[in-house]
Amino acid sequence: MLDSVRNNKKIVQGFLVLITLPFALWGVESYIQNSVGEDEVATVGEVKISQQEFVAALNQQQERLRVQSGGSIDLALFDTPQARRQLLESLITKKLLAQQARKAQLTVGDSELVNAIASIPEFQENNQFSNSRYETALSSQGLNKELFEARMRHDLAMQQLVLPIAAASIPGITSIGRWLSIKLEQREVVEAQAPYANYSTQVKLPPEAAKKYYAEHRKEFELPEQVRAEFLVLNTNALLTSLPVSDEEVKARYAADINRYKEAESRRASHILIPVAKNAPAEEIKLAQAKAEEVLAKLNHNPDSFSQLAKQYSQDTQSADKGGDLGWFGRGLMTKPFEDAVFGLKEGVTSNMIRTEFGFHIIRVTGVRPERIKSFDEVKLTIADELKRELGAKRYAEAAEPFGNLVYEQPDSLAPAAEKWKLPIQQTGWFSKSDKLPFPLNNKKLADALFSEDAIKKKHNTEAVEVSPGTLVAARVLEYKPAALQDFAAVKEKIENKLVHEAAVKLAIKDGEDKLSRLMKGEVVDLKWSAPKILSQAATHDTSPEALQAVFKTKATKLPAYAGLASPDNGYVIYRINALKAASLNKENSESRKLLEHYDQSVTEEEVSAWMSALREKFPVDVKKSALEKR
Repeated sequence: MLDSVRNNKKIVQGFLVLITLPFALWGVESYIQNSVGEDEVATVGEVKISQQEFVAALNQQQERLRVQSGGSIDLALFDTPQARRQLLESLITKKLLAQQARKAQLTVGDSELVNAIASIPEFQENNQFSNSRYETALSSQGLNKELFEARMRHDLAMQQLVLPIAAASIPGITSIGRWLSIKLEQREVVEAQAPYANYSTQVKLPPEAAKKYYAEHRKEFELPEQVRAEFLVLNTNALLTSLPVSDEEVKARYAADINRYKEAESRRASHILIPVAKNAPAEEIKLAQAKAEEVLAKLNHNPDSFSQLAKQYSQDTQSADKGGDLGWFGRGLMTKPFEDAVFGLKEGVTSNMIRTEFGFHIIRVTGVRPERIKSFDEVKLTIADELKRELGAKRYAEAAEPFGNLVYEQPDSLAPAAEKWKLPIQQTGWFSKSDKLPFPLNNKKLADALFSEDAIKKKHNTEAVEVSPGTLVAARVLEYKPAALQDFAAVKEKIENKLVHEAAVKLAIKDGEDKLSRLMKGEVVDLKWSAPKILSQAATHDTSPEALQAVFKTKATKLPAYAGLASPDNGYVIYRINALKAASLNKENSESRKLLEHYDQSVTEEEVSAWMSALREKFPVDVKKSALEKR
């Protein structure tokens, strides 16, 4: 929401966050030094990426996915050749940037480092930097301040490399105009359907067709082996109910951390931005200032029109459509002239023109929240929960190994472990090894254990499997169904329907292509056309991307023009293009602005990609494909 005020290269920020800051926070070992270990995944110039480093990065990536999904996905599903290669490419990118940053001798000052750390959302509370959150976040990742800040300096140096490349990607006026013309062109289209259902009655299956298909595709009709199981879950949450926390403990924590509950002053503001670069020619600055003065005059004439004027004139694409609203923010999040103006105004007051590095702003303060300390009653439940979780994490650490030992040493029942740690024994329905199950059962290692010979034949407990950090699951098979082939009689109708559908689709496509050919030759074809609709490549509608591509790749120099689209599921569709409407190239409207932003992003990505390719030539990359295989 605030990016367009803080940085007019939002695209660059997104790219840099993708390749640098998350790894600074969640960590992979040294970006510059050669990794220890003979088993290398890749070399980048003179730097090596070891198997150990790669596996560590993979584990950290999977943990982030688990946290983001609330633990509801099987992380093993993401350990695919494609995912591993993508992760390796991310590591290679960091090595390339690190070597170039070192060669360029880039440095990062203390103030720049402080500002960067303070801006990371994980370290903020109520939009303000929180030292306690900072320390807690680092501690949870096993990092100390010195190591983390060294990594941050390194990542910020890499940003210094990328920003000039991305900022220099200025699309040409001619190419922008041509691209907008294509995206905003409208075509009036009607369509005629040739659905497969209309051809089903023409299909006559041979008497033995279904039986032949059954014989040739037996695997399609195999029911996989299934189990029904019971299981125990040991984690912090499972132990919380038996962990009382006294009021005295909660009050003591509140008193000790009173500064943590301090809310700094924050404000809500709206603005109208007339952009002009800091070092723009004098004539451009003069024109932007005149436009801002014009808007300010209109606002002074009608103070209630701020929202309307923001939608009409503001060039901040993130806030213009919301009447200029920037939401709530504290000090340190805006450029200084903007911040000084906002925190110098009373609620409801509108500023004069404010000049920043991004252009001219007209600002209105719409809300003020003074500094305050949250009362004990406001935070006591949160503190009690924190104390419980701290104690629960400790209890879990103490219980994890004994839990695993007990389910192994008494393999015929989960009851002893359930009784000792007061855990409920839960049951599943019937499922196969390939079924998608909810957390915590959606784990490949646990599924392998449940379908092992020991679990199925001896009905022994599985080992205690860590399905995610801090969560152990032990399970036991209750019932088992072996894999079986469905009887032909049970699937005969399903096979016949499938064969009829496939044959009908072929007939529909053949007939549709024939009719399209006749139409393109100028013949009259009796078709039932739909009501006309207007299509463009920029607007959102219910037309599929494949249909849009078919319509807009068709030359329409002579109307009507025709296009066709075959679907292996549904049949065939013929499109008739009746009329064209050239694009209206008004760069002031919101649709054009969004398209221009998308175009700018595409050009920026191409420029950065080309630069990264040049770095690969400078620091040759050698990937050992065999080292990427699962170990």
